[in-house]
Amino acid sequence: MKKIVKLALISILVLAGIIFLSFKLSPYPSVWMIRNAFNKEAVRVNMELEKHVPDQIETISNIHYDEKDPDAFMDAYFHRDSVKAKAKLPVIVWTHGGGLISGDKTQVANYCKILAAKGYVVISIDYTVAPEAKYPTPIQQLNRALAYISSNGDTFHADTTFFVLAGDSGGSMISAAAANVITSPSYAEMTRIKPGLTLQQLKGLLLYCGIYEIDNLNTEGAFGSFLKSVTWAYFDTKDISNNAYAKTASVTNYLTTAFPPTFISAGNNDPLLPQSKLLADRLSVVNISIDTLFFPENHEPALGHEYQFTFDDSGKFALERSIKFLKQLSNENQR
Repeated sequence: MKKIVKLALISILVLAGIIFLSFKLSPYPSVWMIRNAFNKEAVRVNMELEKHVPDQIETISNIHYDEKDPDAFMDAYFHRDSVKAKAKLPVIVWTHGGGLISGDKTQVANYCKILAAKGYVVISIDYTVAPEAKYPTPIQQLNRALAYISSNGDTFHADTTFFVLAGDSGGSMISAAAANVITSPSYAEMTRIKPGLTLQQLKGLLLYCGIYEIDNLNTEGAFGSFLKSVTWAYFDTKDISNNAYAKTASVTNYLTTAFPPTFISAGNNDPLLPQSKLLADRLSVVNISIDTLFFPENHEPALGHEYQFTFDDSGKFALERSIKFLKQLSNENQR
């Protein structure tokens, strides 16, 4: 019996050692755990929004925007009455969040439908998450999706002269980088990404709860540990401090006066709130038109990461502010 107990203890210690080393030597174990939790929560939030989706929303599902890429699919949403009233609709391209390591286009489907009911064709894209793909793959994929939409506008009832890039969390990071690629030839050359639109086609950005600078990330505490796993998975290196190419992901360091008008928001209890405020500050420095929605520090209830998808008073208010911003872009475009 003593031998059996001893062997069992040794086996447990060996297994514990293997698990410990696996977390130290690869981002995969922690990514898989985070991905599972994030996907479950995203599915739940999307289902909660279903009761807010208006009738008569049309869906075009699983459009393959790059036949060479097995992950390159997108869904399009528009309202029947909008198409009847106006054959060509402004385009919002939404890039889903998930910390760059999880998620898919279906997890923001109901939010995209709600947006589409306001008079837009809203297109949600899939991209390859990390660590299966590394930086800058998602930004390249978004630009290919934009090029496809631009070349196939009739399929989507799309006004291909009017694009807005939108996203949440990691999707905001990807969208902001894509906007920089489109509006800054030097940034496109630096990142080696081909723009999917012309500068004239891109009218604005709608960004929620994103991350825009990776140079000085706070990696302390539980959230810091999460950021370490994400950056390791996305940039394929545990330490990006000496990786010049990885640092090009810090959009805030490469903004130009050609960057489009931008709506920026994050909750008062979002650990990434400083990132949104930093982007707003940097855009102000280069005189870009911005609209921000931030909340007092003592706002109750405290609004966490991705607060906009919870349709209490704050989530609905955020949607109203987003629509107001989009309408302003349309009005300016018609002048």
